Amino acid sequence: MEPMDAGLGRAPASRRCSAEQKQHAARMVMALREGLGSSAGTVARVARRLGYGEESLRRWVAQAEIDAGARAGVSSAESVELRRLRQENRELCRANEILQRAAVFFG
Repeated sequence: MEPMDAGLGRAPASRRCSAEQKQHAARMVMALREGLGSSAGTVARVARRLGYGEESLRRWVAQAEIDAGARAGVSSAESVELRRLRQENRELCRANEILQRAAVFFG
């Protein structure tokens, strides 16, 4: 039995891709753009060929361009570091709150 979207040419609704798969797909789009000398329709072509959603692939390409320095934005490495620092900040704020309560209790 075929899925309902099979005749519409859409990719599967939800499928997790590894970082390597995303990078490979983004490189394919960039290589196709370079080969054709145009970006028109390249994301759609590659997405159809690999079975990914166009918007997902478009975001992966944009992130790859940011990471390469070809586009402005927050790189993947900066994003990971920012996430780590926010988590550390939350933990330190929690520890500070505990210490302040303890100081009030014992003071």
